[in-house]
Amino acid sequence: MAGFNAELPTELIKTFQKLESNTEEMLSEMTRAGAEVVYKQVKSNMKSSFKSTESLDKGLKITKSYKTPTDDGINTKVGFYGYNDEGVPIPLIALAREFGTSRGEKKKPFFRKAFRQETAITNAMIKAQEKYIKNE
Repeated sequence: MAGFNAELPTELIKTFQKLESNTEEMLSEMTRAGAEVVYKQVKSNMKSSFKSTESLDKGLKITKSYKTPTDDGINTKVGFYGYNDEGVPIPLIALAREFGTSRGEKKKPFFRKAFRQETAITNAMIKAQEKYIKNE
């Protein structure tokens, strides 16, 4: 019967042990960094889709990072929450502009476009990861 014996450098073992204890924190920071890139892009895209973005600006938020119970994934959301001054839900206003309405308002996508810059999102997430994993 064949045998295999492998030895890992102690630095590598220490890195793995540190990563194991900080994995959830690292993933939270990574998703937060990606969400911040999307948040900034959505804010800039709103200016081209709306005449006034004042009421929407207060409703655009980044959630806390959380762990999903079904698959133990780490998520951070960017979304619209709350109501404007007239009592209309801000998510409803955003959806009507993003996808259009049955009453004839044309769609002017601004939210989905924010996710097209995958390299910027990925780079922000990798930068957050580098705090935990030192590339040598």
